[in-house]
Order: sequence, then structure tokens, then C-alpha cells
Amino acid sequence: MNVAIKLHIQEGGEGKRRLAELREDNVNGTRSWFGLIRLCATPALVVAVGCAILFTSAVVAFAVAGGGEPVEAATQETHKPGERIFAGLVTDDHCGARHSMDSGMSPTECTRVCVRNGSRYILVEGDKKYALAGSESKLDGLAGQRAKIAGTLAGTTIKVASTSSRP
Repeated sequence: MNVAIKLHIQEGGEGKRRLAELREDNVNGTRSWFGLIRLCATPALVVAVGCAILFTSAVVAFAVAGGGEPVEAATQETHKPGERIFAGLVTDDHCGARHSMDSGMSPTECTRVCVRNGSRYILVEGDKKYALAGSESKLDGLAGQRAKIAGTLAGTTIKVASTSSRP
């Protein structure tokens, strides 16, 4: 397909006319469609990559601004002022974190037997031990298990406000 365009251009005050011709041979219709698709897709791709970089930067900025707190700490329910969350093993002050293997009892059973015989519930958090003051029924349900304890600390005793078991 041959296309020819003739233009008549009038120049200056003398009224001269100039003939300009533009010829394009073999105009292919598919090139026009490909060019149109490329024209639309390129800016869309640039915008998508720009948004991805922007949102990734925002997430990193918020994570750094949070002081590096674990996500778990940020999602915990709020408690009264002065309350803290303690995580560790609920056990008794007689056996501690290491129960006798010769007794034939599980850590849960051993803890409950020791408490019935006069020991107190404690929370072992690493190398720290805290006495637990609170509802015996709540603590009995967590005996020998890892748990989260919310409460206030007075010396080495935690006044238990709420409990939850840890997976």
C-alpha cells in the first residue's frame, strides 16, 4: 500500500507556494497496533514498579521506626499501666524447670503434685524465677506448660492479671 501526502505551503509576502510531498511505502497495520500497545504498557509497567518500591520502602520505614519490636509484641492486647507480659514455663518452686524423670510423671503432673504438697507456682523465664500470686485454678491449667502471664511485678513476685498458653 502506497501513501502519498501533498502539502501546499504558502511562504512569505510574495505569495510563493511550495509543494511538499511525504511518501511512505508499505505502511503495515500491525506496526501501528504494536506501537500503541507498547505506548500504553510501558508507562503502566513503570507506575507498577514505582508503586511496589514506594510501598516496600514504607513498610521498611515503619518497621525500623517501631524500634525493632517483634510483631507479636505489637499485636498483644493492651493491659493496665504497669502490667507486663512475662513468657516462660509455669512450674513449682520445688522442682523448678527440671522435674525428676524417675518419678514416672509428666511435668504437668509433677507440678500439680508438688503444689498440692505445699510448693508454690513459679514462672521460669530463662535463668529468672518469679513467684506467681493469683488464681490457683488459672495456674493449675497451665502447670508444666509454656505460657504468657500478664501482671505486675513486685520484687520477684508477679501478681497475675491474665494468662494464656503458648503454642
